[in-house]
Amino acid sequence: MNTSMLKTAALASLGCFTLMASGPALASKDDDTLRVALAEEILNLDYLYTTKREYIILAQATDATLFDLDPETQEYNPSVATDYNFVDDLTLDVTLREGVMFHDGTALTADDVIYTYNWIIAEESDAQAKGTISRWLKNAEKIGEYSVRFHLKSVYPLVLRDMAQRVMLRKEGAYVENGEVNQSTMADDLIGAGPYRVVSFEPGQQVVLERFDDYFGEQPAIENIVVRNLPDIGTQQAELMSGGIDWMFKVPLDLAESLGATPMAKHLSGPDLRVGFLVLDAAGYTDPDGPLTDARVRQAVNHALNRDEMAEYLIGGSSEGIHTPCHPAQFGCTTDIQAYLYNPQRARELLAEAGYPDGFPLELWAYRDKAVAEAVSSDLEAVGIDVDLRYVKLASLNQARAERDIPAYFGTWGSGGTADTAAIARVHFSDETDRNLSGDDELTEMVLSAEQTADQAERAEIYENALNRIADQAYWAPMFSYSANYLVSPELNFPLSPDGLPRLPQASWE
Repeated sequence: MNTSMLKTAALASLGCFTLMASGPALASKDDDTLRVALAEEILNLDYLYTTKREYIILAQATDATLFDLDPETQEYNPSVATDYNFVDDLTLDVTLREGVMFHDGTALTADDVIYTYNWIIAEESDAQAKGTISRWLKNAEKIGEYSVRFHLKSVYPLVLRDMAQRVMLRKEGAYVENGEVNQSTMADDLIGAGPYRVVSFEPGQQVVLERFDDYFGEQPAIENIVVRNLPDIGTQQAELMSGGIDWMFKVPLDLAESLGATPMAKHLSGPDLRVGFLVLDAAGYTDPDGPLTDARVRQAVNHALNRDEMAEYLIGGSSEGIHTPCHPAQFGCTTDIQAYLYNPQRARELLAEAGYPDGFPLELWAYRDKAVAEAVSSDLEAVGIDVDLRYVKLASLNQARAERDIPAYFGTWGSGGTADTAAIARVHFSDETDRNLSGDDELTEMVLSAEQTADQAERAEIYENALNRIADQAYWAPMFSYSANYLVSPELNFPLSPDGLPRLPQASWE
């Protein structure tokens, strides 16, 4: 797809946005309240029972964890924990900070920590975090008022990551109400231990947060945060221009650049660990003798894609074309692998070698970034592949994938902001997921074995071998990294993190 067509597609995908004022309409900072717009509805305040990026953003403000991730160094530092020690490969002792308070004024102790972790893996919990934590946690045990021992099922190198990013600490008995187990007690009446406490919550509409004076860590600069659910990007834009909000993200590039060039807003653009890719049915689930079961056809698909132009014109910012099935910033994501450079002629040659000189029909599924999906379709059609683009809701794509009825799809993955190849490899290349369309049992074994050793050099070598296998067989067509685009009030200082996760407590006024 040529440059002018890409630019046109980008503009068409954004719609027309008219600047309705000639001068700034700035939100006032007099009431020390940061007003945030999120397109995704907030229906549950309890991150143990949610997964989406918007819920992570909220949890960063309301909750506390044993460890914190330093986004600059990707190191895990003490938070509620002050120290830890691996007694042996399967036993981890953690010392807790004294004086940590929950938002209801009660002190956090070892009893709360062991309750939280044991609850997550309990049969009756059904927590979203259970799938991750139950892989490695046998149980948590109290060994002192401020000391906890974690018994692991097996060697697991990502324990501190999970403790820092997936487990928000809860009060002992948090999920018991009137003597009965209730998984929803924290859904709309959250008692956390983070820098902000919930003042009010209207599901799907608004969350009001207030700085928690007894927070054990560094106090955030801004007193209040109001998070509003505004699903329409045009409404968000109008609210930003009129001073109704101070912060919006996931902003289309053209809107971010155009409005950011006015006195009404600042355009911020930073890195994001999310990557975009095509998943190809190499295993032949949809057709045992289908074209995609031939590695040459999958290689042709890779050569057909103009990754760099898609990254520049459809994603923008810091987005770059990639050839790895992971984000290059992640641990273990080697870039020294087979790269299928944009070469339509080579793509046509490979299709001919595979017995498809006139191409073949391909049903391509997508659920987001329609302009990208259309650009992919155009590139594939240019080499003779007759694409039937099925642009659907995510739920429809998930159902088709679960039923093994999806020959190829455009997907993205943000790894939860985790700079480790494990965060993408297990989900897409193991036998534990319907996202893996490779049918390669040896690859699954390699990917899972990387999580069975704490030796980082050994893990890196395993991932290097696995990624080379994926590239050689062209199980994926990696495309590009994403860029995070924000529009914020000119009065707001909002630092961007290298992992692409926006941290609201770090905001301050200019």
